[in-house]
Amino acid sequence: MSSLLSIEGLSIEAGGQTLVSDVSFSVASGERLGLIGESGSGKSLTALAAIGLLPEGLRAGGSVLLGGKQVVGARDRDLVPLRGTTVATVFQEPLTALDPLMKIGRQVAEAVRRRARRDGQPSDETTITREVLDLLDQVALPQPERIAKSWPHEISGGQRQRAAIAMALACRPELLIADEPTTALDVTTQAEILDLLGRLVRERNMALLFISHDLPVVANAVDRVVVLRHGRIVEQGPVGTVFQQPSHDYTQSLVAAARSFDNALEIAP
Repeated sequence: MSSLLSIEGLSIEAGGQTLVSDVSFSVASGERLGLIGESGSGKSLTALAAIGLLPEGLRAGGSVLLGGKQVVGARDRDLVPLRGTTVATVFQEPLTALDPLMKIGRQVAEAVRRRARRDGQPSDETTITREVLDLLDQVALPQPERIAKSWPHEISGGQRQRAAIAMALACRPELLIADEPTTALDVTTQAEILDLLGRLVRERNMALLFISHDLPVVANAVDRVVVLRHGRIVEQGPVGTVFQQPSHDYTQSLVAAARSFDNALEIAP
């Protein structure tokens, strides 16, 4: 399988401080990869570097090939065609990812319209509206017509996250990056969003880069996992092997903590 995303020796620096060092991994077409580690381990920075959206003041080194194009050192205008075509991203807090001054339907419509024009397909208002409602239905939003007419603050956190997923899917990307997409949600809604992502990735044969600090969540979402600590990879491999027989002390501590938490829940009154 060809790699949609290939990272070799990635480093990220800010003000003389190294935040990510010598990170290398790849994501092939149709593959589901998890990137895990505690807060501050460099997970989200690595994902931002992969799509060329590092904040100002941060500098990337090494190589990042996205859809066969070099991201490191590239001009932003040269990367724009890759975003939405090769890759789309779902961020962890949809309330900040969505435009608070624009209704949900209009935000999804912008993504649909851009992709339709890109692919030379009809972009008249009727066609766009029909596809927007179809996308909202695909992500299991109740009453798509009502949601489309709602402002982001008028719907729940889980519904906002579903709307953000609909926007990402509107682009029909080959690779979906999900950066802590369930962190701000309650446990029941987390499970629904994870099931939804898993189903959509399978149905659309998309590759998935799933970023999380929650091991049980990752275990059910991906096939292979990369473990980051202090900006460095300490372990990687098939998710079953890494979680059942972790070789690095840090991974062992993560697995032990996750098991202790699960045991505590089982014995709680």
